Amino acid sequence: MSRYTVAFAGNPNTGKSTLFNLLTGLRQHTGNWAGKTVTTAEGEFTHNQHVYRAVDLPGTYSLYSNSADEEAARDYIIFEQPDVTLVVLDATSLERNLNLALQVLEITGRAVVCINLIDEAKKLGIDINLKAIAKQLGVPVVAISARNQIGIGALLDQLERVATGAFTGKPLKIIYSAEIEQGIAELQPLVEQTVGSHYPARWIALRLLDGDSSLLSSLKAHLETGTSPVPKEVARHGVPACH
Repeated sequence: MSRYTVAFAGNPNTGKSTLFNLLTGLRQHTGNWAGKTVTTAEGEFTHNQHVYRAVDLPGTYSLYSNSADEEAARDYIIFEQPDVTLVVLDATSLERNLNLALQVLEITGRAVVCINLIDEAKKLGIDINLKAIAKQLGVPVVAISARNQIGIGALLDQLERVATGAFTGKPLKIIYSAEIEQGIAELQPLVEQTVGSHYPARWIALRLLDGDSSLLSSLKAHLETGTSPVPKEVARHGVPACH
């Protein structure tokens, strides 16, 4: 019986924890993220002879460094590298929710986008073209209602496809302005030289260009376990040094 890890990501009030509770039932426990007061919940569920360790990330609007919640969610996806990141969206607020989905896809292609509250959307006359969204994003997209247990089987099937490698995503690549892309092109080789191919170098370079000192601190903390520190060239690109 194979074991996989699924991280549940999503904005607050998308029904993410409702879905988490539905799948894990009483097979869960809570605690705090290391070094933070942010609460985490973990559980377990099975599907087709596969066991899934479910990690309920804090509800966040982004993966930037605006709060401890966002840092905890970001660091888990980057450093723990779950087999699948399940991004839960609110079908009635897709435009706002997709911001987080796009950020996750910049980090990992091992993702499934779950559009929850599909029954509420239908009541409002909202029609969602799942195939078009999936084609645009480059990862599986499933519509569900966690509260009414609609579409759960289809969701579990897509999680399995990504977890087992039966589906290999080619997520949407966001192209920024020429100036930002030039900065990424200059920084990315330095990031790859430092952290290797194990971490999302393009996304890290983008965040460093943004002056994300929190990410730099997290990177240094993980690299100090046996890898060389962030090179001075990275700090020269306007990134604050962390002491």
